[in-house]
Amino acid sequence: MLIRKYDAGYSRRWFLERTAAGALTAGVLAPLWPKIAQGKTEGAYPDELTSVEMYTKGKVKVGDVLTADNVDHVKDLLDPITFRQVKTMGRRINIVATVTDPAELYPMKFLEATLRNKGKARLDATGNIVNASGAPWIGGIPFAEPKSGEEVIANLTLSWGRHDYCQYAIRQWDISPDGDPVYQYDFVWSELQANARLDGTSFHNSPDLLRLQSVWFTSPDDVAGTAFLSTWHYDQRKYPDLAGYLPAFRRVRQFPTNQRFEPLLPGITWFLSDAWAAGDPMLTWGNYKVVGRQPMLGPVSQNFHGSKENWEGGIHGGPKGKTFMETSFSMCPECIVLDAEPVGYPRAPVGKKRVWIDVRNQQFVAYITFDRRGEMWKSFEGGWSRYVDGATSVNDTEGHPDWSWTYVMSHDIQSNRMSRLQHAKTCAGGYKSQLTDNGVDVYNKYLTTQAISRLGHA
Repeated sequence: MLIRKYDAGYSRRWFLERTAAGALTAGVLAPLWPKIAQGKTEGAYPDELTSVEMYTKGKVKVGDVLTADNVDHVKDLLDPITFRQVKTMGRRINIVATVTDPAELYPMKFLEATLRNKGKARLDATGNIVNASGAPWIGGIPFAEPKSGEEVIANLTLSWGRHDYCQYAIRQWDISPDGDPVYQYDFVWSELQANARLDGTSFHNSPDLLRLQSVWFTSPDDVAGTAFLSTWHYDQRKYPDLAGYLPAFRRVRQFPTNQRFEPLLPGITWFLSDAWAAGDPMLTWGNYKVVGRQPMLGPVSQNFHGSKENWEGGIHGGPKGKTFMETSFSMCPECIVLDAEPVGYPRAPVGKKRVWIDVRNQQFVAYITFDRRGEMWKSFEGGWSRYVDGATSVNDTEGHPDWSWTYVMSHDIQSNRMSRLQHAKTCAGGYKSQLTDNGVDVYNKYLTTQAISRLGHA
């Protein structure tokens, strides 16, 4: 009789034992990162973790669509809110092939920096991320093989968009519990890394800054010109400086720290704190704990709709067929499950967050917040993709297909309100998405208090 070592329960036992031992090195059959350095992930995991068909014993396979009829077969591969969306709200999810080429999970320059700088990061005595000399981080994922919850969250916090400059044209629809869009906003989200840059510089020689991030609304007319600027200090114990321009008052004002847990405009379900599952400085949260490791189905590839008008995919589900976006999920062989609490925000409405993070690129694939009573409150689901769709490709400055987020669905399940955000090609006001500054002085154009005031008057 043939006894299979790698049976259906082997990986589950492996992850339980590794989590209990506090061991966070990725890979089951072999260490993952030497494989990534070779340009592949094959050989690091048994087949049951790389094939949804093998994992479910043929009940779900690539090419299938998850619906209420078959989602129970993959319940343990989904976060509980996504499962509920499919099971009870009419959401559908396309199942696509597992990614085996690491280049599909990164911007190429960010992957190269990660491999080049692997092993050079550490946490200093204050808990901040530095390189071997004690200076700010030098680019890429700082902790490719994290050894603690703090190192896990550092990978999400230090460089959100994984480019030195990102500018996203965004269209957002806010859906009421009865399924109708009640608000529709167009806005631009801009991020400039001051440190942890891929070009090896410190922007304006400012080692005390991490990033500058602004958002300005361009539609509808009654909110156009509303703008916010968040200045992040490199010291993760310090709160960002948040300024806003409100057209009704025609001036820039400073906002308090706890504004990070309030919607920027009516109808929006997400907060600044939710951004990238790491919207606040990492040391203003605490009690980080790795509570598990597991395979997941996640929206990590084939989510770019570049061949569609304005990059907008289909919508479906909910009471009126307008609640959910068209999405593709694939097997993520190993994810870290991280819990954290907002220890620096005594009045925060959030009691805890849980983040599922793909070890292949240290990016989140699911994120849920809980209220102060411990009840599930919101999910913040980001979809990712290499920017290739058929013959349509968005390339970086060296000709490689680029990579970024493609959508966000922020679902408040307590009120059953949904905000769905489309990373679009363009938005109202004529702004375009771009993943480089294109030689433009974006700092003075978009990322100062004078800039957001000027944008508000435009």
